[in-house]
Amino acid sequence: MSSEPIERRVSYVGDRLRGSKCILCGKEYFDLRDYCGNCGRKSYGKMAPIDFFFEKGKLEVCTFVNRPTNKFTKLGTYIYGIVSFHNEKVRVPGRLTDKLWKEDDEIDLSSMEGREVVPRFRRRYAVKKSEIVPTISLAFTFADEYYLHQEYKAIKPNMEYEKPGIVGYGVYISRFRIRESFIERSVPFIDEDAITAAVEAGKLALIHSGVDSSLIGKVYVGSESNPYAVKPIASKVAQVLKLGEEDKADGVQYVDAVDTEFACKAATSMFKDAASLVFYPDSHVSCAMVIGTDNSQAAPRGAPGGELDFFVGYGGCAFIFGMHDVIAEIEGWHSCTSDTPDFWRRDGEPFPRHGGRFTGDPAYFKHVGKAAKKLMEKLRLQPSDIQYFISHQPNIRFPVRIAKALGFKDEQYMPGLQVARFGNTYSGASPIGLAAVLDIAKPEERILVVSYGSGAGSDAYLFRTTKQLPEKRERQKFNIQYQAQNPYIEYVDYGTYRKLKLGLETD
Repeated sequence: MSSEPIERRVSYVGDRLRGSKCILCGKEYFDLRDYCGNCGRKSYGKMAPIDFFFEKGKLEVCTFVNRPTNKFTKLGTYIYGIVSFHNEKVRVPGRLTDKLWKEDDEIDLSSMEGREVVPRFRRRYAVKKSEIVPTISLAFTFADEYYLHQEYKAIKPNMEYEKPGIVGYGVYISRFRIRESFIERSVPFIDEDAITAAVEAGKLALIHSGVDSSLIGKVYVGSESNPYAVKPIASKVAQVLKLGEEDKADGVQYVDAVDTEFACKAATSMFKDAASLVFYPDSHVSCAMVIGTDNSQAAPRGAPGGELDFFVGYGGCAFIFGMHDVIAEIEGWHSCTSDTPDFWRRDGEPFPRHGGRFTGDPAYFKHVGKAAKKLMEKLRLQPSDIQYFISHQPNIRFPVRIAKALGFKDEQYMPGLQVARFGNTYSGASPIGLAAVLDIAKPEERILVVSYGSGAGSDAYLFRTTKQLPEKRERQKFNIQYQAQNPYIEYVDYGTYRKLKLGLETD
């Protein structure tokens, strides 16, 4: 029996894994220091910060904690050890996450020691619902399994475009899935939630875009499953990913960060705002990040609203908008809104409810259809002028029906239909469909994406891809296809699924 992990030398501000390096002798430390132990007084002012969050380390030694105590009980059994960075110059304590073990499992620790690992951003332990959710970057996964390591390299902006558009994107889906009949759904690990998915998706978008994180002047996060009723996800994303210019003395990021909420179109609603900001020169915003993230919730089967449990998923999708090195320009958009209460969750209620048959024709189909038709009319386009069509995906039947009603063929809407792979990821659903199409699209192709949010409304956008899309594709190793057909995907039963969905929440 072992106790919970205790990090006595934890050095992180805003959950960012970082240290210091002496520019005189090169010695590195896993803490923020004003001076070097080797160089003494002459090193004052000569200590440079190091950020390990985008780097790859090595698990040197580890131990198996089979009976955690105190706040770590809900984590179950886990591996804890020492991770080294930069050829063993820096060593940090950390927990291995995304592994399901039982107390009686035989664990060969020697087979894990020496393997490369990647930092993950996760919940730290369970707390009461009235307390702050503790998060940390001292969690790791193996770099040679599902979560591969990708280098983040800021690249100087090159080509400027006349229209704003997407300059990079990232999709984060957990390795855990539940498979039932004709659909698979993504499942969060016990230490994951909407916040952790937002950070991971934003991290991947920075890697793909090559945008310097200091150039992100605005970050929007759309979600309907924020662990907090009052506290933004966006501030956490900004701090961990170091978005905007940084005030190193006071730990402040000079970036505007805000959460948005409009059911499943909470993120796509901000596409037009992000594009407008980067297009308007006096805004002084070079790039804006928009994230859709949700740990989609549903009542257990047999309870009122429990039928939603067959479709809900987990994940996040992030897009960076700008005017330089654009991979998909925005040619136009159109939105529609009405007071149609087809789906709702009252304040303080854990699970949403829906209006049965009223969620179809008067809600989803009316708004998606009208937004799509109006935009095509404005731009004088027919379905045949568009290569890909994506709509919100609460299930398989709805997006297929609306696509056919609008005149789109199978080859136009099937590439973006991802609900059968990951489930309904709410605010991430239509953005993930857009990302799947961008993974395969060719230059000069048009993409029509129409989101839907209960309550109710739709946003329709027309994108046109550029010649830089295939050029940047080489940086996107962790794409939709990789996450959908990875050999390290782990399937769980329904009981485990419900446990993981609740995560580290306590009563």
